Amino acid sequence: MQSFIVKNLRGEVVDVYCGGPDVFSGRVESCEDNVLCLEQNGKYTYIAMDKIIAVWRAQAP
Repeated sequence: MQSFIVKNLRGEVVDVYCGGPDVFSGRVESCEDNVLCLEQNGKYTYIAMDKIIAVWRAQAP
């Protein structure tokens, strides 16, 4: 999944589902060493790749 994210979603705004109520949103900054980095409003979220169930491009409001 890491290579797919780097190739297809880098720089895109995405939503990431990790199970239960855990959905994270932000622009894909990087994806390396099995960690996805999202940026939103100047704040960064780091997600372990093995916790990701699904990822999709966020829809425009």
